[in-house]
Amino acid sequence: MKRRQIFAGNWKMYNTAAEARALIEGILKGSSTPDGREIIIFPPFTSLATAASLCEDTGISVGAQNMYFEEEGAFTGEISALMLKDAGCRYVLLGHSERRHIFGEIDSDINKKVKAAFKHGIWPMLCVGELLEERESGKTSDVISAQLKNGLSGIEKGQLEQLVIAYEPVWAIGTGKVATPDIANSVHRMIRSCLSDMFGADADPVPILYGGSVKPDNIDGLYAMEDIDGALVGGASLKADSFLAIASVR
Repeated sequence: MKRRQIFAGNWKMYNTAAEARALIEGILKGSSTPDGREIIIFPPFTSLATAASLCEDTGISVGAQNMYFEEEGAFTGEISALMLKDAGCRYVLLGHSERRHIFGEIDSDINKKVKAAFKHGIWPMLCVGELLEERESGKTSDVISAQLKNGLSGIEKGQLEQLVIAYEPVWAIGTGKVATPDIANSVHRMIRSCLSDMFGADADPVPILYGGSVKPDNIDGLYAMEDIDGALVGGASLKADSFLAIASVR
């Protein structure tokens, strides 16, 4: 089965509105990705509406880096799915390792966010991944399986066509380290097996992206793997030429 092929750029806490506009214009000017390939950018909240306007009718989708699970209320500093939809977002990144390990987000709250995103027509990209000590102690499968089962609890099979999973080994994010293609593919295969156990054949089309110090010089080997359907790119997505080089891999 041919799964959606997706290349996404997570800009994290970088780029003013003017810098975001310049980066998007650079991506649009140089874009020559293969037909049918999906490109997503995740700018900061302050640039979402601008990004959505610039990317309208270009084939590039816009997503937010996080959201809260309530629709509205006295939640100072938070942003809702309704607000993201109003800003033009199609996607939202949920459960990123930095949200889990810096801000203390737990699986039950991430699950509420996933449900809220689906409820309001925003497609969630759920991130999963293990710490270095968890990998070294042989707990990779247990950790990631728990993140999937808890994060997707109560999700209906019919919603899976709008779901994306991103595997991001925490030990490879921003460290310059990268999982070898074989290591990455083996974890992707395990994720796919877990999804199959949870949802049966309905989970087969769910794309699984690799994220962890993806760069133009290592994407070829990663993307050649059978179970890797694209990439969630961090630092290398902050320059148009490097992001396009990754997104154009064949």
